[in-house]
Amino acid sequence: MQRVSKLRVRDLPTDFDSLVRMYPPRAIHDEVEYDNMQDVIDALTSVPKRSEGQTEYLETLAILFSEYESRVHAIDTSDLTPIDMLKFLMEQNDMTASDLGRLLGERSLGPKILNGHRELSKAHIRRLADRFKVSTDLFL
Repeated sequence: MQRVSKLRVRDLPTDFDSLVRMYPPRAIHDEVEYDNMQDVIDALTSVPKRSEGQTEYLETLAILFSEYESRVHAIDTSDLTPIDMLKFLMEQNDMTASDLGRLLGERSLGPKILNGHRELSKAHIRRLADRFKVSTDLFL
């Protein structure tokens, strides 16, 4: 498959059917298709106020994109501990140990957990999963 030309936000159709005609959603089989879908997703996420059709289409592409990424671009996290994952999420969200403690209900708790002096409770894990929008399994 060939690369699609750069899409301009103003040229994107607003209804689902027109978007499908422009770029039919299908399973990704190679890096060119992956890059093409990335370009379409980037264009759609740049729309200041998406229509209902654009939102539905974007959700469809995101499912296909995510499936390909999890199959082909999977990151091996088997050697990472729950605390490693927590530290990564905190870094991505510009959180400090004190911010973590406040999130968990006690400011001094953050550094203790990050240093291994305290473990995450089930309530902490649920709160972290909600905050970072991830599965609780990430912290188990």
